[in-house]
Amino acid sequence: MKPEQFPDDIRPFLIPQPEGDLVYRCLECGAEYDISRLLYTCPKCQGLFLLEDKASDRLAKKPGTFWRRLFDYRKMLNVPALKGIHLFYELITPVIPLDDIIYLGEGHTPQVAANDALREEVGGAFYYKNDGQNPSASFKDRGMAAALSYLNYLVRRPGAGKMLAICASTGDTSAAAALYAAYLGDKVASAVLLPHGKVTPQQLAQPLGSGARVLEIPGVFDDCMKVVEALADNYQVALLNSKNPWRIRGQESYAYEIAQWFDYDLTGKVVVVPIGNAGNITAIMQGFLRLHDLQIIETLPRILGVQSRHADPVFRYYLEPDKSKRIFKPVTVTPSVAQAAMIGNPVSMPRVIRLVDQYHRRAGAGSVAVVQVSEQEIMDSMLLANRHGHIADTQGGESLAGFRVALNEKLVAAGEEAVLDSTAHHLKFIGFQQMYFENTFPPEFEIKPKPEYQNRPQLLTPKTEDPAQKTADLAGQIAALLDLTPKKLA
Repeated sequence: MKPEQFPDDIRPFLIPQPEGDLVYRCLECGAEYDISRLLYTCPKCQGLFLLEDKASDRLAKKPGTFWRRLFDYRKMLNVPALKGIHLFYELITPVIPLDDIIYLGEGHTPQVAANDALREEVGGAFYYKNDGQNPSASFKDRGMAAALSYLNYLVRRPGAGKMLAICASTGDTSAAAALYAAYLGDKVASAVLLPHGKVTPQQLAQPLGSGARVLEIPGVFDDCMKVVEALADNYQVALLNSKNPWRIRGQESYAYEIAQWFDYDLTGKVVVVPIGNAGNITAIMQGFLRLHDLQIIETLPRILGVQSRHADPVFRYYLEPDKSKRIFKPVTVTPSVAQAAMIGNPVSMPRVIRLVDQYHRRAGAGSVAVVQVSEQEIMDSMLLANRHGHIADTQGGESLAGFRVALNEKLVAAGEEAVLDSTAHHLKFIGFQQMYFENTFPPEFEIKPKPEYQNRPQLLTPKTEDPAQKTADLAGQIAALLDLTPKKLA
């Protein structure tokens, strides 16, 4: 639709002008810093930042009903800078001119309901939100669309010069960062650090194909992150990991889309999220809290975080029921099929602690919980979901495994509906499926394939060399194998 076709009261707000007063706010000491600087931790205390709009009162002057109508009508507007995550422009990048916004098709990923057979098997109603259908095939594109729009805004200022964007990654972050940096051309150079041998071939191919400088180092993701942090502290580079508060802003859109899907009524809803570096669960909690602040939603959904036993520092932290006795301790990770979540010292943990406290104060005790699952449960759940028409990756399997644990432990009531996060496309982790089918997992994964989930191609060979008979012979073999019913002749 064209702007002149919208209702009179909505039309003036469809195409927003930059406004607001965004600052970096330190979660530890409360200090604020101007967003014109490339900062990721507080210079005073090394605390993490969240973006804060000091002029957010202007948003609260409009009722929640106004924002619902605006966002719903804006979905019909054919303006690229206001599509995807930027449909919610006022909540994500309100100070960035629309000319600087990057849109590559991210956001508004489909939410697919489990069919009756899968619901019965699992014991509860749920949807998969397929974030693997973002441009680089993972949820990371949400954050990159905001972070690279911000960089585009910075580099277009006089005297900014060329900028290097860098990240540590287990695969998905590097793919997204390289893709969005490539779209900006020679204004932003791109480099990624990967743990050698810990990234699937499919994921490694993505940043290479986008032209990024790919550097591998020994160790795991946490080792890469230390190097990237040292670079960001000492050089003029743009860090694109979830330490970057613009990344968190972009990923808040996941919460906004879920709210819009349910017509802003989140009563009886549970959002299930795998936890790796903890940026995603941080963004989702923050997104729902901001919607609640503006009365766009009246009820906060419950949040369920999921971790594998092979990388479970957040789960261990919340095992202690007494808040005053909790002490966060990083863990040494062991190999996991949920590679994107194989992180023993999540960067966003301080944000998690702060936002969980806010969420509990607002929505009550138990409104955020974390469960632990096994590698076996992750793989079995991924294959179960995909046998019923989904395209869940291993992290999506982790979400379903966590949902099943929560149902068994009565953390989720049978009448509640869940939205499960499948963070990336199934094809990125196809190697793990192959290892399952062929029973070739190394012992440290602790996975024993179930025969009912294994599937391999079956070679058929004709029993005759007569070309005229080969087709009929093979058709007959297939008919017998599949127990086909012959057609009745008239």
